[in-house]
Amino acid sequence: MQKIKKLWHIVVSFGVLIIIWQLVATFGGFNSVLFPTPIKVATAFQELFTSGLKGSTSDATLISHLVASLYRFAIGYFSSVIVAVFLGLIFGWFNKVYAYIDPIVQLLRPIAPIAWSPFVVLWFGIGDIPAIAIIFIAGFFPVLLSTITAVRNIDPIYLKVARNFGLSQFATLTKIVFPAIFPQIASSLHLALSTSWIFLVSGEMVGSQSGLGFLIMDTKNCIRSDALLATMITIGVVGLLLDRLIGLVENLVAKKWGFGVTKYINKD
Repeated sequence: MQKIKKLWHIVVSFGVLIIIWQLVATFGGFNSVLFPTPIKVATAFQELFTSGLKGSTSDATLISHLVASLYRFAIGYFSSVIVAVFLGLIFGWFNKVYAYIDPIVQLLRPIAPIAWSPFVVLWFGIGDIPAIAIIFIAGFFPVLLSTITAVRNIDPIYLKVARNFGLSQFATLTKIVFPAIFPQIASSLHLALSTSWIFLVSGEMVGSQSGLGFLIMDTKNCIRSDALLATMITIGVVGLLLDRLIGLVENLVAKKWGFGVTKYINKD
């Protein structure tokens, strides 16, 4: 019953949005080229799925661009999470070491990932690497800082248990600390995913010849606002699905390790 109610809320909210969109496009006096109707956007979706964008320099379909984006995203996001968790455990555990690292982290953290793009292109050229590098930077700092904070604020009872069992520092970190702080890390995974997916588009606008970011620029150059909106909708839907998928993985890990992570569902 709860699922049916939730589905009804989704249908109604998007239905109202589409109706308002259609009314504004019809009676708002806007140029249809600049503000397309939902029907035009749906037609653009069909075009992008079947034959690709007409007039584009690329004959790739929307699915091909999506696959290219997901490939870059997977490499950049998961590598950033693995490296950030590893370094976060080390820096959080060895406070004296982090005292020297913290000023550098605080200096680099506020720099927008896209600001690195000129250097990344100069160092690695065009292709997949610039987008992957920008995704890595976007996902790295949220997970790193969350992991460090969680390690430094861990309940002392866990460390007492580790000492009672005579565990080494490595065993304590991997078998006691990491499972104990995973709920805190889990929340940062959503933030890292959102920022990584956002900057994926920005990264693909610089030097890539495929992907959703490239398609955004391509539709702009072709003055196809209908295809542009179709691409933007695709980016939003895929980002939402990825976020839900991360939530499911978190719940599976939590269930396996026997601790609670709030299920990633919206309750009304």
